[in-house]
Order: sequence, then structure tokens, then C-alpha cells
Amino acid sequence: MGQQQLLLIVLAIIVVGIAVLIGINLFHANSVDTKRNQIINESVNLAALAQQYYMKPSSLAGGNKSFTGWTIPTSLATTANGTYSAAVNTDNVVISAVGNEVVTASTPVEVKITVYAKTYQVEVVH
Repeated sequence: MGQQQLLLIVLAIIVVGIAVLIGINLFHANSVDTKRNQIINESVNLAALAQQYYMKPSSLAGGNKSFTGWTIPTSLATTANGTYSAAVNTDNVVISAVGNEVVTASTPVEVKITVYAKTYQVEVVH
């Protein structure tokens, strides 16, 4: 009877260990998705700022139908969720966001948004 009980205890420990590993993996996956959604939201806010700049006339410190001259406000370039940079062209802006959550090994969460005059396109890199 002692061997059977010992075998059941070992089996229970193995099952609990597997359950803990699955739980850790699910938590990490949820954490990555949450961080990705947060940097997408912040990038969309930056896209709205760029579109506002595009629509404003130059007399109101705007771009007068051009993105040239638009920059990410310094207070929004680095947040608790990640860092943001912009490549500005005349007719579009590409906002790159790198989150501080790691997807795999050393690959961080990364999103790119291409902003046009009235639309934007979100691309999830990692």
C-alpha cells in the first residue's frame, strides 16, 4: 500500500507542476497582448495628433495639408508602455512603437502605424 500512495503523490506533483507551467504561459501571453493593445492605443492617439497637424493651416501652427514639421511631443515619446518614433514624409507619417514587454527571448512588442490625411493603417510587427 505504501508504494501505491507514493506513486499517487508523485503523479499529483507532476500534474500540479504541469498546471503551473500552463498557467505561467497563459499569464505571459495575456501580458503580451495587453501591452500590444496599450501601445496600439497610444500610437493611434499619436496618429490623431499627426492628422490634426496635417489639417491645421500654417497660421495656426499646423502643416497646411502636409505632415512635414510634425514631431512626437516629448512627453509622449517615452511612456510607461514603450517608446515611440516617427518617420515624417510630406503625405504620411510612420509611427514606430516598441513596447517594454518581451514577446520571445529578446524580441519586444513592436507596432507600426502609417498615418495618412484621413486614415491610418496598423501593422503589428511582433
